[in-house]
Amino acid sequence: MTVQKSITDIDNMVAGLPAADRQRFQDIFQISSSIGRVNPPPSMHEWIEGHFGSLDAVLEQRVVRISNLVTMEGAMFNGLRSQRPMVTEKPEELEKLIADDIGGPFCRPLEATPEDVFGRVKGRCSVTASNIAKFDGWSGVVIFDEHHPLAFSEERISDYIETGVAWAQQVHGADEDAKYPFFLWNCLWRAGASIIHGHAQVIVGRGMHYARVEGLRRAALGYREATGRSYFDDLYAVHSSLGLALEVDGVRILAYLAPIKEKEVFLISETLSEGLKRAIYKVLDCYVSSLGVSSFNVALCTTPLGPTQEDWSGFPVLVRILDRGNPMNRTVDMAAMELYASSVVSSDPFRVIEAVADAVEK
Repeated sequence: MTVQKSITDIDNMVAGLPAADRQRFQDIFQISSSIGRVNPPPSMHEWIEGHFGSLDAVLEQRVVRISNLVTMEGAMFNGLRSQRPMVTEKPEELEKLIADDIGGPFCRPLEATPEDVFGRVKGRCSVTASNIAKFDGWSGVVIFDEHHPLAFSEERISDYIETGVAWAQQVHGADEDAKYPFFLWNCLWRAGASIIHGHAQVIVGRGMHYARVEGLRRAALGYREATGRSYFDDLYAVHSSLGLALEVDGVRILAYLAPIKEKEVFLISETLSEGLKRAIYKVLDCYVSSLGVSSFNVALCTTPLGPTQEDWSGFPVLVRILDRGNPMNRTVDMAAMELYASSVVSSDPFRVIEAVADAVEK
């Protein structure tokens, strides 16, 4: 019988790796674990068993902390936190809210949204608008022709991305100093969207890439200078050695060991290829159909649109996707820990990669 891998046993799995793989892991990640103990009064036992399944599960809780020493991202894993008592509205209310929103401005973008100074970019399934409350000087919206934000297909997602890229190129043509593109898709209010109707956003920066992207570039460059190896190649190799990664159509996919929030998946590709767009669709479809996700964030970053002074060699097209939790849940998923310390996560990356692998390899 195959023993199911678990993040709680990550230290033993790393210890069992071949020496070269173990060293590569230690060049990027650090693991620590602890046991949290509680002593509830007998009057709480029934309540604990009802919410958490058993009393023993609560009395001693193993918490695994993983830190990325290159990027200084980190996460603390405790699956028990997914069973915390929360106030949640009925699931059917989400569909009602989406249906009731039909007819808003994004349902008639040509008459109810502004356009950019160069006009609009029109795709097969989307059209751009100028963001009325801008992230940056160049800030656009890719408005989907499908109102329901979860009613997407491979063709639609490919079109949304292509339309966003075409918009960024139009920006660069109008302003050659605008070189740093960033595509983001916040699905539903839980993920930060102020409008229900399906849409993504694109921004193009001037002077320097956006801070977290530039920070990643510098961290990867420092890693290359220190080790003589590619950070992105090693990041994939580390996850692959533990069974947390796979490669499909030239796209490397991994369930990240130091996620910002739940179920974070990285997609790494040399180019914005058809294979990458297909993989994005398959991961998102897996999220919704297999993992029960209804609100998510997608971030896609690429190298600059024109020449720059900084070194971007070896920097891939990078996509990060994560789950933002049940939109009908009143409890927020990001708080002081995520903002100022380290992310607290309940999902197990090994369960995430199992579901994603089943989806993308079909």
